Amino acid sequence: MPKETTMPDPDPSFRPIPGFAETLQPGLRRIVANNPSPMTFRGTNTYLLGTDDLAVIDPGPNDTAHLRTILGSVGPDQRISHIFVTHAHLDHSPLARPLAAATRAPVLAFGDARSGRSAVMQQLVARGFTSGGEGVETEFVPDICLPDGAQVSGNGWRITALHTPGHFGNHLCYASEDFLFSGDLVMGWASSLVSPPDGDLTDFMASCQRLAQMPWNRFYPGHGAAIEQPHTRLEWLLKHRKDRETAILNALKMGPDTAHGLTSRIYTDIPTKLIPAAERNVLAHLIDLKSKSRVHHVQELHSDSTFLLV
Repeated sequence: MPKETTMPDPDPSFRPIPGFAETLQPGLRRIVANNPSPMTFRGTNTYLLGTDDLAVIDPGPNDTAHLRTILGSVGPDQRISHIFVTHAHLDHSPLARPLAAATRAPVLAFGDARSGRSAVMQQLVARGFTSGGEGVETEFVPDICLPDGAQVSGNGWRITALHTPGHFGNHLCYASEDFLFSGDLVMGWASSLVSPPDGDLTDFMASCQRLAQMPWNRFYPGHGAAIEQPHTRLEWLLKHRKDRETAILNALKMGPDTAHGLTSRIYTDIPTKLIPAAERNVLAHLIDLKSKSRVHHVQELHSDSTFLLV
C-alpha cells in the first residue's frame, strides 16, 4: 500500500467562517458550507447575488445549519427569487429543494443528473459503467431547465447560463457582467475531478477552451477563493491536462497497463486518500485518448480495462 504523504495547504490565506455571509463585492455575498474534505477544500461556496431579489448560486449539501444561515442572510426588504445549481453533485445541489420549499423560489439548472452526458458516456452507462469519486444526487430535477445561453434576470442582476460539461454532464457556469460563477469546472486551489461517466475529459477541455475565448475579470468557483486571473488559470488547467496526457502516453510506452497501474506510476506525491480520484482522472484521459485513436483497450471498456498504445 502506498505511503500517505502530507500535501501543503493549497491556499492558507482562504480561511472562511462557516455560517457567515461575507461580502465579496457590492451585491454579492458568499457563505461557505461546513463540509470541508479533500474533495471540497474548506467547503462548498454558496453565493447570494443581488440587493432586493436574491439569486442563490449553489445552495450546497443538505445541511440544516447551512439552510438556516442562507435564510438568515435575507434582509427584511429582500427575498430569494431564484435558486441556481451548477451541477448535481451531493455537495452542490441537495439543499436546493429544502430552500425552494422555504422560499417558493424555483430551482434552475441545465437538467437532471443524467443530462448533458456525451454520446460516449451514454454508451458506457448503457453497458453498466458506474460513477466514481464524488457522490451524485441521482434524484435531482430542476423546476426550470436552462439551455446554453439562457438569460435570467432579477432586480439589479442578470445571469447567463453557459453549458460547460466536463466535470459533470449537466454542469453550468453562470456569467454576470464581467465575472463568472465557475462551479467545479475551474477552481483555484486544485484541478477539477473528471470522473467518467459523469465527467468527460474531451468535454472538459472544450469547455475550458470556450471560456478562455471570453473576457472575464474574475471567477467565483464552487470551492476556494475567487480567481483573480481567470485566463491564467484556464491556461494552467489546459496545460496541466496536456502534461498529464503526455505522462500517460509515456508510461504506456513501457507496456500495456490499467488505469490503476498507471495511476500508481504517475501519481507518486499525493495522499493515499486522493488516489481513487486520481485513478478516475487517468481513466478519463484514457477514454479521451481512445476517442483520438491514440490508445485502445483489450477488453470491453470498463474501469479495469488494460490499455495499450495504437
